[in-house]
Amino acid sequence: MAQAPCPADHDKLLAALKANVKASGGPANGGFETNEWAAVVARDGAVCAIAFSGPTADSQWPGSRLVAAEKANTANGLSLAQMALSTANLYAGTQPGGPLFGLQETNPVNQAAAYAGDPKTFGSASDPLVGKPIGGVVVFGGGLALYDGKSIVGGLGVSGDSSCADHNVAWRVRAALGLDKVPAGVNPNRKDAIVYDVDPGGKSASGWGHPLCAGTEADIAAELGAGVGGSIHK
Repeated sequence: MAQAPCPADHDKLLAALKANVKASGGPANGGFETNEWAAVVARDGAVCAIAFSGPTADSQWPGSRLVAAEKANTANGLSLAQMALSTANLYAGTQPGGPLFGLQETNPVNQAAAYAGDPKTFGSASDPLVGKPIGGVVVFGGGLALYDGKSIVGGLGVSGDSSCADHNVAWRVRAALGLDKVPAGVNPNRKDAIVYDVDPGGKSASGWGHPLCAGTEADIAAELGAGVGGSIHK
């Protein structure tokens, strides 16, 4: 069977990422403002592009390469043509006692793909993850499904800052790629935005909430339309 088409190649992903991370010349996203990794998976779950915003691969957290790919896999794998879920939308439901508790364990990372290849090629067009399914489920901000206006075409993952800032960067990168034609989500008004409605006791009013991070990420998300304020929104 032929592989699904890649919704964004390496060069487009790299340009969009660099333009939307403060450390590489883009706007602020409210967190640590560090460099970031980004990954795209096609609709069949195969990784098809990976990039980093800094000058070298170790200018951003090395571990975030795989986290970004797993976020992309999660958003793609748990979204449909008519219902978009961001990885941020999964936080509340996967906490102990929640209806999605244990979700993180359901799709193990493809170990053979995750740690293979020459590290010198990580983040390049020839990254060894390209063409392989990575698996993994991440339940905090930074992963979004990709939509071209006709259907879902894959997923985007961003990692390397706070999870809240990762969500903001992903939101901006998706828009820069022109793949933000989201049909619907858990909140029809904000689609797959991050929902800041977790109370001090850890409960989410909507059931789809995500905790605030330490910076100004929530304020930036509100400005972007990438976040929904709640009872503890700053």
